[in-house]
Amino acid sequence: MLKFIRFVAASFAVAVRGKPLYYVWIAFLMLLIGIGVHAYADQYQHGLIRTGMRDPVSWGFYIGNFTFLVGVAAAAVVLVIPAYLYNWKPIKEISLLGELLAIAAIVMCICFVTVDIGNPLRIGHMLPFIGTPNFPSSLLAWDVVVLSCYLTLNFVIATHILFKSYKNEHYNRRFAVPLILISIPTAVGIHTVTAFLFSGLPSRSYWNAAILAPRFLTSAFCSGPAIILILLQILRRTTRLKVTNEALFKIAELMAYAMFINLFLFGAEIFRDFYSGTHHLVHYSYLFGLGRYSDSPIASWAWLSLFCSVAAFLLFLIPKTRRNLVAMNIGAVLIYSGVYIEKGVALVIPGFTPSTLGEIYHY
Repeated sequence: MLKFIRFVAASFAVAVRGKPLYYVWIAFLMLLIGIGVHAYADQYQHGLIRTGMRDPVSWGFYIGNFTFLVGVAAAAVVLVIPAYLYNWKPIKEISLLGELLAIAAIVMCICFVTVDIGNPLRIGHMLPFIGTPNFPSSLLAWDVVVLSCYLTLNFVIATHILFKSYKNEHYNRRFAVPLILISIPTAVGIHTVTAFLFSGLPSRSYWNAAILAPRFLTSAFCSGPAIILILLQILRRTTRLKVTNEALFKIAELMAYAMFINLFLFGAEIFRDFYSGTHHLVHYSYLFGLGRYSDSPIASWAWLSLFCSVAAFLLFLIPKTRRNLVAMNIGAVLIYSGVYIEKGVALVIPGFTPSTLGEIYHY
């Protein structure tokens, strides 16, 4: 226990030590946190009306960010599978970063849900023995369970590996590897259950599709690795971490496959609605500003998201551009932007517009 306490203290000491530019970055992040706390205090005093939501659109960017970050957390699988199932050494050496990113993303997910419910004390209703989570009937309770499990798994795995490294010992394979393998289906589960939260609403035809869960997963396996690609390049320039181009190019290749499936599934959804021409087409018409919804305020964002996703797919599909670091980084930014808009704007808002009563509220 004493060694573990020393490990925690040493980790904190490392985290607050760096070059002047590092302190500028930390100060910038603290400024953003301060702005966020001030904004939340204002929302707490005046209510969620401050976020522009109304009865017709009762979910907003909080839920969009939550959904996006669940995908970022699940994307650790892109590193874990080749590292531990196929024992591919170039990625195995950096797979821990994927687990650390998953921890950060899940913590942010919890924060977004906390501010979305208005009063943070309401979170107590979801806690077992304290509140009434209504498990297993409630999908929201399932989401709390799988997110908590995934957070715990990644936290225990990362802490064990780092603590063993601190003691100059190799991690215990009998302890760590089974947990790592369990984290793979759990990662799939967190985004699947999140998709079920949307698709389980029969009155919202835009989300009420079995294809939503695989779309969530494939987009997650694009956006999360896009962050990891940029992060790894920053770390190998600013630290002693060894990251080979081979590992970066392999991640980019996996992203190309995932983006193809994501675009294919999106195309299948588009074909179903536009070819059948039912009244459910109204949601996609609002999303892309078609017909009488030409004044849709989100149409430009929807087209931008589609452009970013297609352009990134082409950059990662062609081996020559995928193996060029500049083109690869442009593709990573495009994928991140495309998926973020898709989850933040193109997913949430059209599901509520028009409302079940046919009302149009421009969020």
